[in-house]
Amino acid sequence: MEKDEPRSTLGTPRKEGDEGVTEERMEDWYDKEVLSEFEEGEVVRGRVVHVSSSEVLVDVGYKSEGSIPIEEFHRSGSVPKVGEEIDVYLEAKEDSEGLIVLSKDKADKIRVWDVITRAFEQNRPVEGRVVEVVKGGLAIDVGVKAFLPGSQVDLRPVKNLALLMGQTIRAKVIKLNRRRGNVVLSRRAVLEEEREEKKKHTLEVLHEGMILTGTVKNITDYGAFIDLGGIDGLLHVTDMSWGRVGHPAEMFQVGDQVEVIVLHFDRETGRVSLGFKQKSSDPWEHVEEKYRVGTRAQGKVVSLTNYGAFIELEPGVEGLVHVSEMSWTRRVRHPSKLVNQGDEVEVIVLEVNKGAKRISLGMKQAEPDPWATIDERYVPGQRVAGRVRNLTDFGAFVELEPGVDGLLHISDMSWTRSVGHPSEVLKKGQDIETQILNIDKDNKRISLGLKQIQPDPWATVAQRYPMGSRVTGRVVRLTDFGAFVELEPGVDGLLHISQMSNRPISRPDELVSVGDELTLLVIRVDSNERRIGLSLKELAHAVDYGAEAPGGGGGGRRRKGKQRGGDYDYEEEE
Repeated sequence: MEKDEPRSTLGTPRKEGDEGVTEERMEDWYDKEVLSEFEEGEVVRGRVVHVSSSEVLVDVGYKSEGSIPIEEFHRSGSVPKVGEEIDVYLEAKEDSEGLIVLSKDKADKIRVWDVITRAFEQNRPVEGRVVEVVKGGLAIDVGVKAFLPGSQVDLRPVKNLALLMGQTIRAKVIKLNRRRGNVVLSRRAVLEEEREEKKKHTLEVLHEGMILTGTVKNITDYGAFIDLGGIDGLLHVTDMSWGRVGHPAEMFQVGDQVEVIVLHFDRETGRVSLGFKQKSSDPWEHVEEKYRVGTRAQGKVVSLTNYGAFIELEPGVEGLVHVSEMSWTRRVRHPSKLVNQGDEVEVIVLEVNKGAKRISLGMKQAEPDPWATIDERYVPGQRVAGRVRNLTDFGAFVELEPGVDGLLHISDMSWTRSVGHPSEVLKKGQDIETQILNIDKDNKRISLGLKQIQPDPWATVAQRYPMGSRVTGRVVRLTDFGAFVELEPGVDGLLHISQMSNRPISRPDELVSVGDELTLLVIRVDSNERRIGLSLKELAHAVDYGAEAPGGGGGGRRRKGKQRGGDYDYEEEE
């Protein structure tokens, strides 16, 4: 509005006798009466008289309108219409050109500060939007930028504050310094009030047996804490399922909505015990009808112990297969030798104790006992093929068929060798042929022989090596008491230290060594004990005094001399 145009009389009081007031008197009146009602730095009410693409003219009842840049209205969210009344900030009554200076931005900020101040004084919450993660907390836009400390964000510490970016929250003003422009908020205070209100309501209606929905607030090794609305209840791991639960996290996660039943409520302490499995009936109620003795069932191995395996027949119903009930044929030292956790197995119900919630199960009963008809398939003297399944200090277990093992004792491995350990003759996994020596059906034992499938070389040793005969052999082993001489594979004789020489010797290696070839005299034969006695000394006597000794050269000529170990030099005598 130009200066020479009529000024707005909006809000101008009229008095009697003013009809003839001159322009000069009117201007004086404005200056004294109207202008005195406005103070710079105040928020005043005005009416929009014009809107253009660059500015908005507002009449506040002063002698001229004030101009506000259109950008200020864009920042506030909307451009007013002509005739609309708005609050503006009076920066100056006149600028250099004599025009009134107004501001929409500053009016909005003052209004915001007024709202914040009243909320602070009246302990009421304000709303704001999370705009930035700053050191120690969050920046919140409540019309002005406010600070929300990390400790005041929630009832519990929030690890990742960035998850709240862009969210609108309600918080209380806990510190305010309008002069410095500082505002500190607490969302926790609002949440605590809300929780107390919910808690008050929950305590009024809560009772045992009540079913309600809560939120999983925290999970521990022993259970889950459920927020029921201002009050937490404990859902213990044993009340989560009729079945086995290794850890509460297997069933629930923080934030899950879960329907629970109130098992116990102590109003004095505020403690609440909750149940989840109790919403359904106990499966043990009908276990006797469902799992009668002799019933065949499928189950899953859920746990292994030293004495057996626990089998889940259905959620909440488990039975024990003792190690003695796992196999007809194998002596099971630990259930892990046959089954692993998670395996599906077929079992037979052996016994049911509903009161103690125990079911005895058998795995071997689900299969026919191979020993029941063992005498129909195997008889003593029969040759059988098998595979070496295991080696022990006393022999080897040979698998004849799945579930049927025979024992090949170390004494039945060789006619001729003194076997110190089965590994000297056999290897684990080796396929061999053996002969059945004995069958004990009641004790589930079969004795096997390996040497029995070959003729016993000692059966005819007396005929092949008669006493007094000369033999040739190789020294294969030395001992303190003599030397063992191999006469043929599997047949050894003993050259005792006393039969080595006419003169006394203290050690066999004084005269003989391993590998020496010797001609000896047989002085003893015992087929039953599998022993042959040999002598160098007696052979020397036979050479000296018995030219016609068995096996000797004869011919009327005697030889007197020395064979290695015999102390004689051979000399011809007429």
